[in-house]
Amino acid sequence: MAQRYDADALDSGDVLIHSRSYDVASYRVNDATIRLDGRIVDAKPAGLFVKGDADALPVHDMTVSLTLRFPELEIAAIDVRFAEHPHHECPGITAAYQTLVGQSIAAGFSRFVNATFGRQSGCTHIGALLKAMAPVAIQSIYSMRQLPHVDGQPLGAQEWTNEEKALSMAFTLNSCHVWDENGEHARATIAGEPTGAPVWIEKRLEALGTPELTANWEN
Repeated sequence: MAQRYDADALDSGDVLIHSRSYDVASYRVNDATIRLDGRIVDAKPAGLFVKGDADALPVHDMTVSLTLRFPELEIAAIDVRFAEHPHHECPGITAAYQTLVGQSIAAGFSRFVNATFGRQSGCTHIGALLKAMAPVAIQSIYSMRQLPHVDGQPLGAQEWTNEEKALSMAFTLNSCHVWDENGEHARATIAGEPTGAPVWIEKRLEALGTPELTANWEN
């Protein structure tokens, strides 16, 4: 495992004592299925616990793979694996996460994970990873709509189904200050009014020298 450093910390003379990283990616399996892969890694810096050791020392390295039905975002299958863990007993909890099969990963998922696998009922780190994966599933709705569909056309060119709208809004509404249900952005979105291109689209089109495409960025 590569050693992770922060340039500002090195410049200030601060010494790295622990790092945690999350890596989550989603994949289209077919028009009705998304695979969501997540990994959490905790590591101690080289030589801190084992003197003379030149490599970072992973203390947690765990993965979760979720198969999701689209557009419902219902968990059809789950695979939990522990590559690195502090106690021999740690992997004994993996089978318990099969309880998640049939559960929606949209609104309320974090509460369900906390209630079902909190404290002594689960693994703290798998719980943290699952909660980090849920927003990626929601983001994947938009990505799936940009990919070619069975008829060769992107789903983005079609109207959103009521189910897709409900799932997206259930997760995003009141999730942050922009999506305050009493705010202008939420009101306009619910009403079906234009809300403009995302800032990241504006920046990329500007960098490509085609800012005029911003108005029709979804087409």
